[in-house]
Amino acid sequence: MKLEQAIQQRRFRNEHLKAMVNLLYTHSWLEEKIKRFLEQQNISMPQYNILRILRGSGVPLSTMQIRERMLDRMSDTSRIIDRMLLKQLVEKKLNEKDKRLVDITITQKGLQLLEILDNQNHLLDGIVANLSETEVKMLNDLLDKMRGD
Repeated sequence: MKLEQAIQQRRFRNEHLKAMVNLLYTHSWLEEKIKRFLEQQNISMPQYNILRILRGSGVPLSTMQIRERMLDRMSDTSRIIDRMLLKQLVEKKLNEKDKRLVDITITQKGLQLLEILDNQNHLLDGIVANLSETEVKMLNDLLDKMRGD
């Protein structure tokens, strides 16, 4: 569906404004699709992001290190981690070198949850399946260019 139809707006001041509105609208659309995917395992997008960060690091990370790597750096990382502790997806331990820091590690249960979700990656990929491989690469390049990367 065209953006104009989706938000019931016929005209935009210019194409730059339309692109920004389109990105915001598409972000919300994409976020909703991913939330539905993650609901099956009763985790949120920030929890999923943290699990992937911890698995990818291979070493314990502090809350600050996790926050620096998160997609949404405005998240209340400490509170999210506390909820993950209750689900036994992560563990918290005092850093042996600096007792002011807490190290966070992914548990076996957290790894198993990621494996379940990894086995369904085709569902996530399907969200953008109407774009060809060339179009997806072009989109990635354009988004990087827009951010000045």
